[in-house]
Amino acid sequence: MAVYSVCVTTGPYLMAGTLDNISVTLLGTCGESPKQRLDRLGRDFATGSVQKYKVRCPAELGELLLLRLYKERYAFFPKDSWYCSFICVKAPDGTCTQFPCYQWIEGYCTVELRPGTATTICQDSLPLLLDHRRRELQSRQECYRWKVYAPGFPGIIDVSNFEEMETDKKFALTKTAPCTDQGDSGNQYLPGFPMKIDFPSLLHMDPNIRYSATKTVSLLFNAIPASLGMKLRGLLDHKGSWKKLDDIRNIFWCHKTVTSEYVTEHWCEDPFFGYQYLNGVNPVMLHCLSSLPSKLPVTHDMVAPSLGPDTCLQTELERGNVFLADYWILEEAPVHCLNGRQQYVAAPLCLLWLNPQGALVPLAIQLSQNPGPQSPIFLPTDSYWDWLLAKTWVRNSEFLVHEHNTHFLCTHLLCEAFSMATLRQLPLCHPVYKLLLPHTRYTLQVNTIARATLLNPDGLVDHVTSGGRQGLLYLISTGLAHFTYTDFCLPDSLRARGVLTIPNYHYRDDGLKIWAAIQSFVSEIVGYYYPSDASVQRDTELQAWVSEIFAQAFLGRESSGFPQRLCTLGELVKFLTAIIFNCSAQHAAVNSGQHDFGAWMPNTPSSMRQPPPQTKGTATLESYLDTLPEVNVTCNNLLLFWLVSQEPKDQRPLGTYPDQHFTEEAPRRSIVAFQNRLAQISQEIRERNQGLVLPYAYLDPPVIENSVSI
Repeated sequence: MAVYSVCVTTGPYLMAGTLDNISVTLLGTCGESPKQRLDRLGRDFATGSVQKYKVRCPAELGELLLLRLYKERYAFFPKDSWYCSFICVKAPDGTCTQFPCYQWIEGYCTVELRPGTATTICQDSLPLLLDHRRRELQSRQECYRWKVYAPGFPGIIDVSNFEEMETDKKFALTKTAPCTDQGDSGNQYLPGFPMKIDFPSLLHMDPNIRYSATKTVSLLFNAIPASLGMKLRGLLDHKGSWKKLDDIRNIFWCHKTVTSEYVTEHWCEDPFFGYQYLNGVNPVMLHCLSSLPSKLPVTHDMVAPSLGPDTCLQTELERGNVFLADYWILEEAPVHCLNGRQQYVAAPLCLLWLNPQGALVPLAIQLSQNPGPQSPIFLPTDSYWDWLLAKTWVRNSEFLVHEHNTHFLCTHLLCEAFSMATLRQLPLCHPVYKLLLPHTRYTLQVNTIARATLLNPDGLVDHVTSGGRQGLLYLISTGLAHFTYTDFCLPDSLRARGVLTIPNYHYRDDGLKIWAAIQSFVSEIVGYYYPSDASVQRDTELQAWVSEIFAQAFLGRESSGFPQRLCTLGELVKFLTAIIFNCSAQHAAVNSGQHDFGAWMPNTPSSMRQPPPQTKGTATLESYLDTLPEVNVTCNNLLLFWLVSQEPKDQRPLGTYPDQHFTEEAPRRSIVAFQNRLAQISQEIRERNQGLVLPYAYLDPPVIENSVSI
């Protein structure tokens, strides 16, 4: 008789325990144990419990290959969910094998778990294990199906599929990073806010991809007080223009930050206008110029007063001190009406200069892509209101490009596609699955909420932006059609844009440090599991994964430069580094500061109510106020800024991996080394910020979420 010790750990989260019967079967190379119910005096699987049991077998089972876990009805109690963290089995010879689970198990079902040792398909030869991989992926692919949201969009999750699926499945699998607790919040409406915090179809979804109750409640508590305060003051119902600029200060009188106050004081200054291209929420627009494009006929005489007597425009171009922000993508963007009034969009060209003091300042602004008498070039020497209006048009263009492309497309939508492909093509035991799992947490949920509340017809996008939903569809499809692998990889993007030497570019400096830390971590993990380029090429699951990403995220567009196949260790390391960086650090950089830079609305207007000026000398305070968004549009947009800038509770900062999916010593040492590198980066960022008038903390590792989760 062989006796195995089985230790079962239930998660510490709300409602993690179960009253159902739990049984287990052990499968080894030499046989299979009888099914045995795990039962002790009292409640066995309470929240946070760690319980030990004995499993008796006629003979030793050899190397353990699978653990079969049964969840079945107990007496007349209704079925409930159980969060199983992991199970550790000690063999008669003292060998311990850990079976990671880290998932919610619903209903009455059977779950098969493999030992924690990560393996590629090339390392599995036993038919039992190969069949397990096949069945696991088949089950996932039936559960997670692709859907086309709109032409030219990356593929998204088909949420309606979950409503049709059986809840009692024989083969239950981890779908993505587990929730930390459970609970259905139902539909929530914010007072006066045209956004419904809704969970359409999500109540039917696998609980492993739903927001936890902690995160849901925290999200509502962030949103409701702010929206209720605006409602009580009548701001959400006011469809008129702002009477004076100072009135905008009172929208978020109780939600001020150091940065939002700085923006309010300095928003109209040229150096701060340029600063935002480096360290604002859209720090990816600048391209260094060696010559001016023909569509921007700026002459030296135009900008000589800004450059001063000691240089000229051609000299500054040759020195690499002239930069362009080109909003070409907006040229044919649709527009719609807000509050029954036609809105307008411009496609400006903004020329900037790095002056001898190291400040980036605007030199000239043309509000269209077509030069001519009706498209004047605005200059700092123009009247105060002409120049301010031109800069505000650029800031409106910044809002549209940032929100639709830099933020939603390049982080949210692409990261959803990465998550889907990971779930569909890589089994739980695959090292790349284990590596990416923490960086997919809640992404499917938050994007589904966004589509149901922001992007749907008559959603928030239709209530606050000049392009509305049709503009969003156009910008995202056009943006994806031009998005490249170079854009996706931070070091390559910085090099291609010629911005590696601009001083005080904190986004670049911090981002490169974090990229290097991720790259080093990924390189160690990949090197541990893939001994050669050939081992990468032979991994059919890995190749199916990258192929599905290419087809679904980038629509099979070869000109994008994204890999269709991975042939070397270096290619795999680079691709994984870019995915993790964009799911974590890049999203933090383009999301977390939205309230800081947008709370003062004239700095980031979401719409414009007058057409771009075609002549100079006509702008006044009155015409400026009549161009800015109306009161209710402003407030609805700022509510969204506030909501998405406040990461709800239940956070897991970059490098935080409480679920131990990797059980081998080598990857666990790599995780510790990664965490130490991030801690050093954090210390360097905080020391630098002490000497800055305006600290840049969006890429401080402790405030970077592991995944796109808000």
